[in-house]
Amino acid sequence: MLSRIADSLFWMQRYIERADGMLRLIKTSYVLSFDQAEDSAVWAPALEIFTGLDETAIQDLQQDTGATLCYLISDLSHPNSLKMIIQRARENARGVQDQITKEVWEQINQMYHLINLPSLSEQLSSGEALATLDKLIESSDQLGGIIDSTMPRGLGWNYLCMGKFTERCLLTTEYFQVFFKRIDYNFNRESDILFWRGLLLALSGYELHLKNYSNHQHNQNVVQQVLFDKHFPRSVYYSFERANKYLSDILLNNPVEGTQELSRLFGRIYSQVKYGDVAMVSEMGAAIYLQKIREALTKFNHLFGQVYFSYS
Repeated sequence: MLSRIADSLFWMQRYIERADGMLRLIKTSYVLSFDQAEDSAVWAPALEIFTGLDETAIQDLQQDTGATLCYLISDLSHPNSLKMIIQRARENARGVQDQITKEVWEQINQMYHLINLPSLSEQLSSGEALATLDKLIESSDQLGGIIDSTMPRGLGWNYLCMGKFTERCLLTTEYFQVFFKRIDYNFNRESDILFWRGLLLALSGYELHLKNYSNHQHNQNVVQQVLFDKHFPRSVYYSFERANKYLSDILLNNPVEGTQELSRLFGRIYSQVKYGDVAMVSEMGAAIYLQKIREALTKFNHLFGQVYFSYS
């Protein structure tokens, strides 16, 4: 497979996964903003993660829900807005139309036209905001399902899935870090489940948590689910496990110079998660642990690009 094709497939899926994760966090923040027990700070995580705004600008912007939604979703001056992310996904898809199915291309186009509706900003600033978010999430869900059900399981599929699960891992660690920072990464500063619902809802894991975890030691339970739960599809463990599978397939079917170093680097990162637990994170410090994971994964992505996409 040409490096250009592999690169486009990888980044197309990374942008699709980023858009999906962003939409879930935005909807969660929007819904929680109506809770009288909450304040405008519910927008802080989304603004910290998806914008480069400083603390003062975030505090000013989050006072206006409509303006916040427009900035995160439809503002073309914001390079990491949802509109720009979907546009990049479509650009990558356009270059590999012969490698993706017609259904995938049509759904990406459908989502692109949905995010470019002339009335979108007006809808986000009105009572139609929640319905608009639901339409975008539904379109994103359909895209994920169409990719899964129509794409052939060849080498291109492996690059797609590497993009998906590396992006998911980065998003999950970023979400976890921003929310855990609010209690100074202190495991002993016990917080109730209502404190954690923003994070869990954004990761689509709130119902799973209520069903599978006890009603005490919420901090440790959230750490266990978000980082190490092998059955939770947005956990760091699950993301690494799936990425390891698709990386192994790529290394087996497309061996090139540098693959051994790539395999060793990923193995070292994966082992920190596979053999990690809550006690280890508590002893090391959640902030340090997450920073190491993110730095190592960023280094791996850079090397992956050099080896397979001919990045200089």
